[in-house]
Amino acid sequence: MAGTPHTAADTGRDAGLPDRATEAFLAHRNLLFTVAYELLGSAADAEDVLQETWLRWAGVDLDAVRDPRAYLVRITTRQALTRLRTLGRRRESYVGPWLPEPLLTAPDVAEDVALADSVSMAMLLVLETLGPTERAVFVLREVFDLGYDEIAEAVDKSPTAVRQIAHRARAHVAARRPRRVVPAAETRTVLDAFRRAVETGDLQSLLDLLAPDVVLLGDGGGVKQAVLRPIVGADKVARLLTGGWGKVAGVTALLPTQVNGSPALVIRLDGELDTVLAVRVDEGRIGGLYAVRNPEKLSHMARETRLSR
Repeated sequence: MAGTPHTAADTGRDAGLPDRATEAFLAHRNLLFTVAYELLGSAADAEDVLQETWLRWAGVDLDAVRDPRAYLVRITTRQALTRLRTLGRRRESYVGPWLPEPLLTAPDVAEDVALADSVSMAMLLVLETLGPTERAVFVLREVFDLGYDEIAEAVDKSPTAVRQIAHRARAHVAARRPRRVVPAAETRTVLDAFRRAVETGDLQSLLDLLAPDVVLLGDGGGVKQAVLRPIVGADKVARLLTGGWGKVAGVTALLPTQVNGSPALVIRLDGELDTVLAVRVDEGRIGGLYAVRNPEKLSHMARETRLSR
């Protein structure tokens, strides 16, 4: 990311050694990226927010900073909120459904069950239904366990107002999120069966794996062909998948991977990444399918992204 330190040598001011500002920023960089990504659903925008955070942090009098982590989270949150309000207007003109930008994540993300759940495609789509301030309060409180006073400073609200916002946001999310967090092993088992059914065109097996009210969302961004509206219902989704798979030209592979902390699939066409397919599993069946094809959203599938709380 241009303008943001990645190594000590990039911005060190003393014989190649990092200064205090750089050390503090690098120590919390993965956390700050995770905060920004959960607020924005876009890795590219999260990287831009980190650059803006660094520029502001580099000019701070560190002797006046009691808690660098809290201070950095506050800067990141404010920058992300500003960008989130702009993105909301931009997404109104987006071609077809908008889906979060998928991340190829390291195995340690899956080991932190709460973190993996918070960055899952299903959860990020639920967070999209919150207003910007509600989203920030929910993420900072429920995911990163910040105190109400810290959150109040980040969102420019009183601690009392933040408590009320947190209560509303928690109820809103609880009504829309999956009933339970599904273990990665269970999701992997369902995905393996799903992959075999799609590749063999086994319509009945696919119907058995899909929840009756399953929803398929596709994001081509107007660049790649994708469904322009949600496809709802096991029969419609199963027939679309089995019919569409047989019509794809070229050598196609449906491969397992780890996306946003959960098992997922990628579709490669003639060796090139074509689609990232994330799923939501509930009660042993697939309740949500999220197919990201927009090439602009696939750049973070080339290398693992480190996330942390």
